Amino acid sequence: MIDTGVVLLTLALAAVTVVILLIVGTPWAWWLARTRSPLRPVVEAVVALPLVLPPTVLGFYLLVLFTPDSPLGEAWVQVTGGTLAFSFTGLVVASVIYSLPFVVQPLQTAFAALGRAPVEAAEMLGARPLDAFLTVVSPLAARGYLTAAVLGFAHTLGEFGVVLMVGGNIPGRTRVISIDVFERVETLDWQSAHLLSGGLLAFSFIVLLLVYTVNRRFPVHVGPSGA
Repeated sequence: MIDTGVVLLTLALAAVTVVILLIVGTPWAWWLARTRSPLRPVVEAVVALPLVLPPTVLGFYLLVLFTPDSPLGEAWVQVTGGTLAFSFTGLVVASVIYSLPFVVQPLQTAFAALGRAPVEAAEMLGARPLDAFLTVVSPLAARGYLTAAVLGFAHTLGEFGVVLMVGGNIPGRTRVISIDVFERVETLDWQSAHLLSGGLLAFSFIVLLLVYTVNRRFPVHVGPSGA
């Protein structure tokens, strides 16, 4: 039998993570797409690090960072009275870091493809930089936002190593679908494991199909880069 609480917790984690990543990742991606700073390769490497770093390694260092013995963990305990480790908030922070490249990179690609012409044209018409970004850049980069949101959401749903290290397996607090599947297999509950795994498999396929369909039907408008 599938625990609906686990499903709802997983969906909530993915939704909160994507919202935070879109807010945090947008200025980061915008800077990467436009900067000529020599630090750009370093920043890009930091963004892409979760793609190659084993999830358990990332989870281990986040767990060390979140413990009450660390400055961050101690400050969090003093402010909130609870710990970041083995909490939903800790899962959100870990998920934001782990899914960062799946949101920043599509946005960076979309912003870079637009070039500098749309922003320069808006500024010539008197638009402030923020207005130009919100009214011109964001609509033109809508496909990038869709791809980033979908990939970030799907990637967060499938997390295992990071969430296990940071959150453990606490029912109602940190037990997400991927961990629940692992537990079902350990207890030989194959039927529930099949249902949960099949659901994630179907969802992942639909997500990829959506992304590829959108990419084919709505090509990116490429403007002069001004470089």
